[in-house]
Amino acid sequence: MQGAGVCGPAAVPVLRWAARPDRAHLPAREWLPPLITESALAEGELHLLGRLTEASNATWLTRLGDPEAGPLVVYKPVRGERPLWDFPDGTLAGRERAAYLVSELGGWHLVPPTILREGPAGLGMAQAWVGDVDDAAESVVHVIRVGSDPRGLRPVLRASDDTGAPLLVAHEEASDVRTLALLDCVLNNTDRKGAHAFRHAGRLYAVDHGVTFHAEPKLRTVLWGWGGEALTGDEIEQLRGLREQVIGDDPRAEEVRSHLTAREMRALLGRIDDLLRGGRFPEPDGEWPAIPWPPI
Repeated sequence: MQGAGVCGPAAVPVLRWAARPDRAHLPAREWLPPLITESALAEGELHLLGRLTEASNATWLTRLGDPEAGPLVVYKPVRGERPLWDFPDGTLAGRERAAYLVSELGGWHLVPPTILREGPAGLGMAQAWVGDVDDAAESVVHVIRVGSDPRGLRPVLRASDDTGAPLLVAHEEASDVRTLALLDCVLNNTDRKGAHAFRHAGRLYAVDHGVTFHAEPKLRTVLWGWGGEALTGDEIEQLRGLREQVIGDDPRAEEVRSHLTAREMRALLGRIDDLLRGGRFPEPDGEWPAIPWPPI
């Protein structure tokens, strides 16, 4: 698949996407699937099952405690982080933890439980794996043919297939996806691909937050569908509550501050203030690539 511009171990499964031109959004179920807690994540040995080869940094699927039946955990050791020109070396695991904490402080609860702990390759991020090893989660981003029924979807990118036929990359028009889009604005997420936002058992989850919290504007996402739209009253109140939490004495807020530089912390508060003053979702400004590549 080729983009054309913005419009308004081997046995380990890879999150999949598929074209769903006739699919309207189905509301999330009211019950929540059980996930491992933070305290449980910190206990027990991590047993490596295999490396997730699609990841750009060293990423391992592991079992916690019982090597045969323990809960699945994603483990990203700091020593396996690929150096980046615009992020300090060895900070991605801490940013993953900080993103989880901000999601919790803001009441969004979109990021699976994520901690920092020692593992087979040293200190790293450990995050609850959503589902089972044979599961294939369904991305909230879809590729559709031009002219197909877009109900329940918001197109964000014109593209073409290998034959040159036109396609559209679109995300679900759903309240929880909108919430994730707002969280990404706060986090300054520079890599929100489709495979990083998916549903399991009716609930939306978001993963891969290593390249977040940069002090400069670098928002790069496939969730631009609400760009320029006014924030709701509930969204404004949630942002106000988050700001109070982030500057408060909650231990989680103190830990967020420990993972960011003073400049990055000021920028985080500045993004929240900008959203509150403007009262709208941001739009691409043309100074930074708006869509990650590949988008899916």
